[in-house]
Amino acid sequence: MPRGKSINMYLMDGDVSGRIKCTLANWTGLAFKIPRTALDACKDRDELKQTGVYFLFGKDESTDKGVVYVGQAGVRKNGEGILNRLLEHNRNPKKDYWTEAIAITTSNDSLGPTEISYLEHRFCQLASEANRYEVKNGNDPTPGNPSEEKQSELEDFIDYARIIVGTLGHKVFVPLISVEESTTQDNQELFCTRSGVNAVGVRTADGFVVKKGSRIADKLTKSCPDFSIKKREQYQGKIDANYILLEDILFNTPSGAASFVCGASTNGNVEWKTSDGITLKELEAEKEG
Repeated sequence: MPRGKSINMYLMDGDVSGRIKCTLANWTGLAFKIPRTALDACKDRDELKQTGVYFLFGKDESTDKGVVYVGQAGVRKNGEGILNRLLEHNRNPKKDYWTEAIAITTSNDSLGPTEISYLEHRFCQLASEANRYEVKNGNDPTPGNPSEEKQSELEDFIDYARIIVGTLGHKVFVPLISVEESTTQDNQELFCTRSGVNAVGVRTADGFVVKKGSRIADKLTKSCPDFSIKKREQYQGKIDANYILLEDILFNTPSGAASFVCGASTNGNVEWKTSDGITLKELEAEKEG
């Protein structure tokens, strides 16, 4: 059984929209969530003058999908470390998409060049695999050459860091459908089948995911909701010529997912069914009973 975690979050400015310092029991790491507008307020933080890794978070204006840039920062001659890199990005007009950063270092300043190269590589890899955010790194960072023992140690560090980053509001390393969600009874696969439609979905903690490989309607009816039309336009590049989804897509509700799939206004609680023909509405009634 998974064990609970004790996380300490300190509101540095006494405001939930301000800077947050975060630590986790039994973890040597130290994380800071910093709004882009609060970088100047961090100049007196010695921890941010250390070596570490960082993430720049924002959203794509055209698709509303989250974007992330993963970077590393070594201590330079000016002694500014992570903060100096964040200030450089703040002045870079090509990186105008980000609104906040999460910086990760250690309480004992123990990360060297080998460690941060490996961490940058792995975090970039994990974000790409999860596919929740568009990863803005132009090149795949090199992993360096850490020893077998060091890799094991760093993977433990990464596991804790993933928890912290998720707790701070970014599930950038969490797949849309986890292994647990795809196999438990509460999150079993559901099917939407109509003429020309053969879609598979899973209800998750975030909403409802229509799975990669689903076939959606090739035409939209007059009743198709505006949000479904916009979603089709948003994911146009993720739908092939045969109207097969090329990646998992997250929706807020089962009805939103069904409307997207069917190209019409639909009730997802009725459209989504188990392989035995039991509707989502009937499944919910069974749970309540």
